[in-house]
Amino acid sequence: MRNSKWMGGLVVSALALAVSGAYAASNSEIEGNYHAGGSPLENVEMHQDVNPKAPQMTAKEFELAKDIYFQRCAGCHGVLRKGATGKPLTPDKTLANGTDYLKVFIKFGSPAGMPNWGTSGELTDEQVDLMARYVQQTPPTPPEYGIKEMEASWKLLVPPDQRPKKKENNLNIQNLLSVTLRDAGQIALIDGDSKKIVNIIKTGYAVHISRMSASGRYLFVIGRDARINLIDLWMAKPDTVAEIKVGLEARSVETSKYKGYEDKYAIAGTYWPPQYVIMDGDTLKPQKIVSTRGMTVPPEQEYHPEPRVASIVASHYHPEFLVNAKETGKIMLVNYSDLKNLKTVTIDAARFLHDGGFDSTGRYFLVAANASNKVAVVDTKDNKLAALVDVGKTPHPGRGANFVDPKYGPVWATGHLGDETISLIGTDPLKHKGNAWKVVRTLQGQGGGSLFIKTHPKSKNLWVDTALNPDPKISQSVAVFDINNLEKGFAVLPIAEWSGLGDGAKRIVQPEYNKAGDEVWFSVWSAKDKESAIVVVDDKTRKLKAVIRDPRLITPTGKFNVYNTQHDIY
Repeated sequence: MRNSKWMGGLVVSALALAVSGAYAASNSEIEGNYHAGGSPLENVEMHQDVNPKAPQMTAKEFELAKDIYFQRCAGCHGVLRKGATGKPLTPDKTLANGTDYLKVFIKFGSPAGMPNWGTSGELTDEQVDLMARYVQQTPPTPPEYGIKEMEASWKLLVPPDQRPKKKENNLNIQNLLSVTLRDAGQIALIDGDSKKIVNIIKTGYAVHISRMSASGRYLFVIGRDARINLIDLWMAKPDTVAEIKVGLEARSVETSKYKGYEDKYAIAGTYWPPQYVIMDGDTLKPQKIVSTRGMTVPPEQEYHPEPRVASIVASHYHPEFLVNAKETGKIMLVNYSDLKNLKTVTIDAARFLHDGGFDSTGRYFLVAANASNKVAVVDTKDNKLAALVDVGKTPHPGRGANFVDPKYGPVWATGHLGDETISLIGTDPLKHKGNAWKVVRTLQGQGGGSLFIKTHPKSKNLWVDTALNPDPKISQSVAVFDINNLEKGFAVLPIAEWSGLGDGAKRIVQPEYNKAGDEVWFSVWSAKDKESAIVVVDDKTRKLKAVIRDPRLITPTGKFNVYNTQHDIY
């Protein structure tokens, strides 16, 4: 339930939309539907504190509405309804509007990005009425999650001294791919050479990312339910050796990369509670928990109770993790050399920080502040903000794409959820100082709804998906640019058609290279009850090379090549 302005005029807009029929999907809808994802908190027991000024609700109604809120609304408005991508939905805002106003707004949405939950068929009229009453109640607060809860969830399945002393399999580990099977709560380890599934491993729900230890031995995956699996790739059949639940909802995990600290620590950041935890890298035993609650960046500088940790990367220049707090817009450089006397440099960037990656040198970290339409650039050697760069609408780079523009030199690229552009930012302040930290070129892609952009140092192609675009022709294909001839525009490859699948959404998501950089893999993502697949394309010829189809490939989304992930190659 994302809202842009609490104004009566929007009711008129919504009613006008109802009269004119279903409105065409817009870039604002793409953004709203992306952020309005489900939350694992829907099943968490919370205290019901009914506001006496609010419309009456039974305990049963309250619990049902709470579940719907965390399924549909928390991604935009936050667990505490204090506002994130969407506006606040606390009683001081909602009671003044009243039930009838809220029902119209929830049912019909708005052109500014509020999904039309009622007219789309997602919610019945009874559920719309339920939610209009619910958002006038005092928001229920989920329980905190501290060291006691983490240690209770921690499982050391195979202690380090009982693990292999050397690699016990014949796999080319550097060309393994960890593939998220989103709705199955699993990952698939796929051999990049043979294209065969090595193992299906049970994980948390909707694994968000896979990260490699500095040595390349251990694979870390984290589900949106905050469950982390530590997987040993040296085992005869790679599998989980430790696991822990670090909160109630999460997105990010990373490992220490600085010389002398390889494989020593892991870190995870959570959406709820808003905090991060540093763990032993070979066992996941929790060591240090730090809250991210605090003030937002200027000019507001207001207290925010729910700054979710969106992404984390490990510095190559210092024993530090870069922790990005979404709602406050702050980047924390956390020095892990002394956990008892923790030192942190805090950088004011912009809201709401999301995901990003390093430039080609590994010195500069570029992260999307998607609500501000900016990319923040952090100099990880000098520990300071290098720039805030204006880009397109709602940047969503994944880790971005590094390549050498034939005219402007080294660049890092991002696509956008909110428009069809691809922004190329200059990243070489030494040899191309005049282009550094500026958008030197803007490409026109297929459309909005892009989640990932990718290239490889050995490739001349730049791949851009549009998985969330409402037009099936766009969401089921991928755009590819010739890096040496960017002015030519993009070619379109019909990846979904090449998969040979039948019915289904068949959204094409996340191009990922093999180690050699001569293949690019795409997930063909359909619903849980439909067949999905992975399509492998020859990067040089742009021709179909292989299709991986297996009943176990349920809702494949993210794919992470071991070598490329280990060495920040993108």
